[in-house]
Amino acid sequence: MANGHLLLILHAHLPYVRHPEYDRFLEERWFFEAVIETYIPLIKFFDQLRNEGTPFKVTLSISPPLANMMEDPLLQQRCLRHLNLSLELAEKECQRTKDWPDVHFLAQMYRRLFREAKETFAERCGLRLVKAFQEFQQSGHLELITCAGTHGFLPLLRSEPAAVRAQVFTAVQEHQRIFGQTPVGMWIPECAFYPGLDELLAEAGIRYFVVDSHAIDHADPRPSFGVAAPVFTPSGVAAFGRHPTTSKLVWSSIIGYPADYNYREYYRDIGFDLEMDYLAPFQYAEGVRSHTGIKYHRITGPGEHKALYNPDWAAEAARKHALDFVMRCRGEAKRARGGMPFSSVIVSPYDAELFGHWWFEGPQWIYHVFREIAWSPDELTAATPGEYLTWHPIQQKAMPAASSWGKKGYNEHWVNGRTEWVWRPLHEAAARMRQAVQNHPGCIAGSLPDRALRQAGRELMLAQASDWPFIITNATTEEYARRRITDHLNRCHWLLDGLEREEIDPQKLSALEYMDAIFPELDYRLFAS
Repeated sequence: MANGHLLLILHAHLPYVRHPEYDRFLEERWFFEAVIETYIPLIKFFDQLRNEGTPFKVTLSISPPLANMMEDPLLQQRCLRHLNLSLELAEKECQRTKDWPDVHFLAQMYRRLFREAKETFAERCGLRLVKAFQEFQQSGHLELITCAGTHGFLPLLRSEPAAVRAQVFTAVQEHQRIFGQTPVGMWIPECAFYPGLDELLAEAGIRYFVVDSHAIDHADPRPSFGVAAPVFTPSGVAAFGRHPTTSKLVWSSIIGYPADYNYREYYRDIGFDLEMDYLAPFQYAEGVRSHTGIKYHRITGPGEHKALYNPDWAAEAARKHALDFVMRCRGEAKRARGGMPFSSVIVSPYDAELFGHWWFEGPQWIYHVFREIAWSPDELTAATPGEYLTWHPIQQKAMPAASSWGKKGYNEHWVNGRTEWVWRPLHEAAARMRQAVQNHPGCIAGSLPDRALRQAGRELMLAQASDWPFIITNATTEEYARRRITDHLNRCHWLLDGLEREEIDPQKLSALEYMDAIFPELDYRLFAS
């Protein structure tokens, strides 16, 4: 029996950004960039590990909005178009830099990476990334789990319990529809837990979820093994606590691996360095600069000066950091195992988009982590939470404390002076949705009232996404986030107004169904439970 098991858990999520009313839309780039820089590199390195015969186990949460975008034909074609544009820009860069050998070498690197990404997306996956992840699940390398509906911040939605129910059960239904099986686990959005949520998860068939370390540290009663083992809530669902040491090694901007000066600098992109006339065909909004994915510099240091990127130095840093990570995990597992009757866990949950998008070398680091673990499986093995519960079905019982993994550990990042206006309209719309469903118990499938209720549910859930208050708090694309909340709420109320008056415009309803096409089989009766 190994001293411990590394549970690497990646949470893949993006807000539902789909704008068919425009030919090109700036925020759709979020999806295209994540596909090219995170999801495709992960598939590439998973393929490499599997082909080499290196054992690896990853738990991957794919949120329902992201899964819907991955399966959307419109976004698939637009992503392919974006890849072609990226290749065209890389070709242009190879010509522009031909007299600067060091930069020209990097331009050629990006041309090769974009070509490989296009081959993976178009040929390996047939435009369906879901297909590749299903293959890894079937081969036993991935444990695919889900996340609540539209990634709503559940503790702040529970004034209308049916709204939380709709978020949880819709996620399970969508996972079944897209991936063909019931998820064993759920990444609760922002790891935000409140006592009682576990009962709903148990009812939905969820076996486990992930919380931050202080949820376990302050659990009632306090567990004997801390985050080195899961706890069973009174409803029987297991809570796995994030390991603080391994989290800091990857997340911290000061001591974390991604801060190494040899790694690629994310913020220095040719989209902000070169002339707009040169970049115009590759930008998504006139006069608005954005990232192109072509970055020639490394972190170098805290100042403005940035030296040229050296891929060999970065690759060596990724290998060394992977060895250091595994060594530290082995030490943590050995220390924890000394006071436990069974193997410990080291729960390492991260946003998937950290790897590749923000930390360019992140997928390489994951590759080397599993290569190193394979050398000494008696000390540390890779596993998934579902496997661990099968091996060790008897655990302590405790109720985790209310918590999140956001700033300061609770709800402040989502409800504060900048976002307090968000929540009352969301609660009022959820209450109105509940009443509307209760008032229309026998809608004929496919009728206008049936379609209107289903679309109203979609609009409400899209407005509830935790991404919007998060963006507002960070003051990044704040105007877009505000507009998304108000637009979806206005559409929801328009639909419910039409139901009350028995006057539903079928053309406008069809337009909304086309624009906000998430959750094609949404069960709006969940809002009245």
